Amino acid sequence: MIDAHWPLFLAASVVVIATPGQDMLLVMSKSLAQGVRAGVATAAGVSLGLVGHTLLATIGLGALLRASEWLFVALKFAGAAYLLVIGVQMLRTRAELPDSATITRQSRRSLFAAGAASNLSNPKIAVFYLAFLPQFVAADASNPAATVFVLGLVFAALTFVIKGPVAVFAGRLSSWFRARPRAYTALHRVSGLVMIGLAVRLALSRRDG
Repeated sequence: MIDAHWPLFLAASVVVIATPGQDMLLVMSKSLAQGVRAGVATAAGVSLGLVGHTLLATIGLGALLRASEWLFVALKFAGAAYLLVIGVQMLRTRAELPDSATITRQSRRSLFAAGAASNLSNPKIAVFYLAFLPQFVAADASNPAATVFVLGLVFAALTFVIKGPVAVFAGRLSSWFRARPRAYTALHRVSGLVMIGLAVRLALSRRDG
């Protein structure tokens, strides 16, 4: 039996997921560069990464991250380095959008893996899951661990439901940006700076922050 405070959980989850962050920027950038299917594949990978964190939270890895300084630091800097690379790549975007025939394209499998890696390499998400999900487990739940697992899966599914349409919308903007290369470059530079800021914020974060 899954005993959870569903209305509160769903409302809080939608707010958290809809708040712009690294996942949203990653999905939009891939969709703009390669089209809707690329963005949707990335969004699916992002959601799979959350499923991974659901498993980790269920077996208690979040507690291990809090107890083990070296493990938290290692995963934290791996995630920060990943964001930094994405940010630098966005800053180096040329002023003119390449033709679709000449652009270096990633396979949907690679985009899916990149989306998953963006979440799996971020220890803050594991800590977030451990702090966020148990709040919605009913006090008299017969199996709290199973409830946390189901809540995590629902959160991952909601992530795809929300970010999938973002990919569709961003992909259809590609023709607009192709006709306005300066706007395209400005978007990527702003996004690159945001990514680098997120990388710095993650690198400087503390386990209790």
